[in-house]
Formats: sequence, structure tokens, C-alpha cells
Amino acid sequence: LQAGRHEFPFTFQLPETLATSFEGKHGSVRYWVKAKLHRPWSTVKKVKKEFTVIEPIDINTPALLAPQAGAKEKLARAWYCNRGQVSVTAKIDRKGYTPGEVIPIFAEIDNCTSRAVVPKAAIIQTQTFIARGTKKQKKSVVTSIVGDPIAAGKREVWHGRALKIPPVGPSILQCRVIQVEYSLKVCVDIPGTSKLLLELPRVIGTIPLHPFRSPTSSVSQYSVNLDWLSTIPEQPEAPPEYSAVVSSPEAEQSLAPPCRSELGSILEGPFFAYIQEFRFRPPPLYSEVTNPP
Repeated sequence: LQAGRHEFPFTFQLPETLATSFEGKHGSVRYWVKAKLHRPWSTVKKVKKEFTVIEPIDINTPALLAPQAGAKEKLARAWYCNRGQVSVTAKIDRKGYTPGEVIPIFAEIDNCTSRAVVPKAAIIQTQTFIARGTKKQKKSVVTSIVGDPIAAGKREVWHGRALKIPPVGPSILQCRVIQVEYSLKVCVDIPGTSKLLLELPRVIGTIPLHPFRSPTSSVSQYSVNLDWLSTIPEQPEAPPEYSAVVSSPEAEQSLAPPCRSELGSILEGPFFAYIQEFRFRPPPLYSEVTNPP
């Protein structure tokens, strides 16, 4: 090259399947572009620029739109004496959610013991690191809520108790060495014995629920004000740092209730980072919408 400024517009086509950028306790997934300049009789000049990859996970799929439900019961014992039974049933409307959404929890807790019990719910993140045939796991409480104590012989019903998903990275399910999974745990603290735990699997996606996904629903049923989309920048912001959202080791041992301010509008947080997929999605075909009477 002659003296002066030279520019070379290199381009690269990324593979269709790349794991989401991730920073974990025992490993990470990182991407960067490196450039080298070879000079005769001199050292090689090197520069490196990192970039973020977000694997698209569309929750508008049948598997992630399927409801999740379960039931469990436990016999409370103290000093080898039967103190009664505690049972819990829980249901959520779908398996897939995106950060910023609120999960409505429908649950029923029966306390047939002689003492009061306390119901709780939490979103748990499980990091799995695989290398040389061995595994290491790290579990963290992402967010949680605590219900009112249930007196002896009483029943508590949650009619869509709200649990908001905070800014967390999406699920990583297809990587050979690192997996990030989520679950919703409904537990009951029973005095004098171990907790009753009910776990429902969750998937945190990147493409939010499409408001026109149901072909049998009326258009007026999904009337949404989309004027705020014009304020979204063309370039989506990077996902939050892992250290900024994962709970401390002390939080892993308890399910402390979140602040009331966390139950605000579902259009906050990283929802904006993934809205690019939604803002350019075309409207449904006229044939897909129920004809008016």
C-alpha cells in the first residue's frame, strides 16, 4: 500500500446458529472481529472489536405457547409424628416469555397441618457448564414473591399472582458446552420439615408475543397503541451485563420479595432491546383474521 489512508469494507456472513453472548461463573460465550496489519521488518499491528450476538428465540411457537401445570404434596412430620399434609397445584398460561413481561401464576395451596405455612414463587436461572465429560452448575434466584401466611387447616388461591421477569439473558439451549435454563418454582415453607417444591420449566425468548397470533380472534380485541414504537432507536441496545442481573450468593439461599416498583409496566427493561423483531413484522393477512358479522 502507498502512503495515505486506505479503507477496506470487509463483510462476514454469520452462521444461522450461534449461541447468545453470555458471561457466566465458569465460562462465557464471546464474539469479536480481529484485524492484523503486516509490515516488513516491523511488528504486526493488531486490533480487536467485540460485538454481541443474540440468538433469536420466537415464543410464538406451539411448544412455547403451551400452558404449563403441575401438582405436588408433602406430608409434614416432626419427631416422627404426622403433622398433616400440604399440597400445591400451579398453572401458567404458556412456557415462553420475554424479559419485561409479567407471568400470571394461578395456584392453590391446601394447608392441612397444625401450623401456618408460607407460599413463595421464584424464577430460577440454572447455568450448566460442560467440559471433558463433566458438568458444573450454578443456580441463582432471578426474582421472587412471597405470599401471605396460610393458617392451619386453610386454603389459599392465587388468581393470576403477578411475577415480573427482570432484565435477564435469553435461554441458551443448543450450545454444546454452556446451557442457560429457567424455571418457575412454587414452594411452601413448612415449619419443622423441608420445603414443598413444584417446578415448571420456562424459556426466556427474544421475540415477544405477537398481538395478532390468534387467527380466530377479532382485530378489535388486540387494539394496541403503537405510537411509542417511533421512539425506539434503530440500533437495539446490547443485553445487560450478567453481573448486573444475577443475584448474589446470599440471595440464592432465600426468596426475598422484590420491591413493588418491579411490578410496573411490562413495556420496560430489555423488552426494547428485542422489539426490533416486532416493529418490522408485517400485519396479518386479511384471510387470517375472522370476518366481521
